[in-house]
Amino acid sequence: MILHSNSIGKGFPFVILHGFLGMGDNWKTLGKQFAALGYQVHLVDQRNHGRSFHDNAFNYTVMADDLKKYCDHHQIEHMHLLGHSMGGKTAMFFAMRYPEYVSKLVVADIAPRAYDARHSDILNALKQLSDRLGNLTSRKEADEFLTTLIPDLGTRQFLLKNLYWQQPGRLGFRANLPVVTKNAIQVGEEIPLDKEYNKAALFLRGSRSDYIIEKDYDQIHKCFSKSEIHTVSDAGHWLHAENPKDFYKEVINFL
Repeated sequence: MILHSNSIGKGFPFVILHGFLGMGDNWKTLGKQFAALGYQVHLVDQRNHGRSFHDNAFNYTVMADDLKKYCDHHQIEHMHLLGHSMGGKTAMFFAMRYPEYVSKLVVADIAPRAYDARHSDILNALKQLSDRLGNLTSRKEADEFLTTLIPDLGTRQFLLKNLYWQQPGRLGFRANLPVVTKNAIQVGEEIPLDKEYNKAALFLRGSRSDYIIEKDYDQIHKCFSKSEIHTVSDAGHWLHAENPKDFYKEVINFL
């Protein structure tokens, strides 16, 4: 099975991988900006997310293999690859396993190391929402239900992009919640460090985020020997959404 994507523009391939519980459409605004510079931007939905297929297997090995199949299917032999959070780990793993495909690598706010589980409260809230979807008649009602469970408006808006109309009057959730919940711990696992990517790589961290901290720098440089680490000001983990102007400048300057 081939991953679903939205392709924008023409030119050198530029593939973007979203984070956990996201989808390629989260990157549409930036994707259009990149495409305007002469790139063919591929906004890819990873397995169990967006409009891509659902499967019981969910780990970085299968997600990297999904991307290889996608590239082969679309005859992409060389590309720039950008990944955020979970997508950043997929991108790192792919670049180390299939370096011949990746001309330049951009990783947004994630390091190769292991992370403690950070999504349990969100997944619990979404499970409660999913159980009630049959009784909800609008996105507004879904948002109101989540308000007490997920007080942050930006986080709710991000998650609620998963809602879609399965049929008139019936809301569904695009992400495969049972599988991603069961395998959520694997999203935080360390990337195997038995290989090295020795082409240009840019790691971007949000100034208010703790996903990439100073003690991660040595490991990043060891695995990605030609890497740069830059900070996007006035931004947390969703740095591309919180400060898209500076994020865009950093990526374009690097490419």
